[in-house]
Amino acid sequence: MEALRGRFIVLGVTGSIAAYKSVELARRLTQAGATVQVVMSRSAAEFVRPLTFQALTYRPVELEMFQIQDERAAGHVAMGRQADVVVIAPATAHILARLANGFSDDLIATTVLATDAPIVLAPAMETHMWQNAATQANVAVLRARGARIVDPESGPLASGDVGPGRLASLERIEAAIAEALTGSQALAGRRIVVTAGPTLEPIDPVRFVSNRSSGKMGYAIAAAAADAGAEVFLVSGPTALRAPAGAQLVPIETAEQMRDAVIGLLPNADAVVMAAAVADYRPIETMERKIKKRDAGKELSLRMTENPDILKAIVSARRPGAVVVGFKAETGDATAEAGRMLREKKLDLVVANDVSEPGSAFGSDTDRVTFVSADGVEALPLLAKTEVARRLIAKLAERLAR
Repeated sequence: MEALRGRFIVLGVTGSIAAYKSVELARRLTQAGATVQVVMSRSAAEFVRPLTFQALTYRPVELEMFQIQDERAAGHVAMGRQADVVVIAPATAHILARLANGFSDDLIATTVLATDAPIVLAPAMETHMWQNAATQANVAVLRARGARIVDPESGPLASGDVGPGRLASLERIEAAIAEALTGSQALAGRRIVVTAGPTLEPIDPVRFVSNRSSGKMGYAIAAAAADAGAEVFLVSGPTALRAPAGAQLVPIETAEQMRDAVIGLLPNADAVVMAAAVADYRPIETMERKIKKRDAGKELSLRMTENPDILKAIVSARRPGAVVVGFKAETGDATAEAGRMLREKKLDLVVANDVSEPGSAFGSDTDRVTFVSADGVEALPLLAKTEVARRLIAKLAERLAR
């Protein structure tokens, strides 16, 4: 990759069986023209000998804080200041926790604290460790601070289990490094509106009609757009998620509120990505007081009316050249339904997924989607939603550049 040539890359390797894959990563980065300085934790050296990395990078490997081979007085922070990018692959649950809490008790943690360079973290660990609430909270903290997280992949693990936790492919890690080095400003100067989450349609002051959307896909898209340099407005129904760094949150509840918010942002929008799961119907009448069980009896009937077609309104009101992306979640042939949606609503791109498939259900961290456009149909494998978002933003940037 041309983006790697002449760059100084600090590669942190921590104590995971996946450390053997970092040997090949170091070799590939070096062959691409980068200067690669490997920093290993003590536990990493139990899996792979430092000499292996030294032979491939042509540089001594740094191990100990107080035995660093940099001759400068502040050698323990010099690497962080010199780095064009700091990469930790594999990143264990232990290092994620220490980085999230700002520890500086070893050379890898100190390097991260001392750097202004982009940080790329590629976690690898046993499935339950990755899914643990503490690990996910640490990842969220690091992501919010701007670290690029290359989410682990699903597959057989060293423990014998099968699930998410495998180190991401070297191709994905290299792409994240290149993106970090180039600043990924493909959407610089663009204004992108992203919708996310469910809408809530009130029945009475305490009850509502909604759906199972977690908002994870829309929030991942907003984060990816912000990383690509866009000014991002995230119009979101209620979720348990924190708005990504660089995105301006516009909170809404109902479908009508979402329509009004998006239409209000439309005059200056270069693209709208409708990832929200908008309720198709709402109660005709919203009761001002809570419906009492004793008054309703054993059966409660709700009369519903259709919600506004937000996509149709957006397509009609968008400015020339603006791109509109729709989402089609189905429990069946989602690709065929996406094709129909593309034609009938005159969209530029539709992202289709079958929410009945394993790994693609509402609330999951992964998704298997298909991009449907006039250019054709592109089916993606099961990927982390963050990776789906990155690929979608790349397509969006390409289309806007036409």
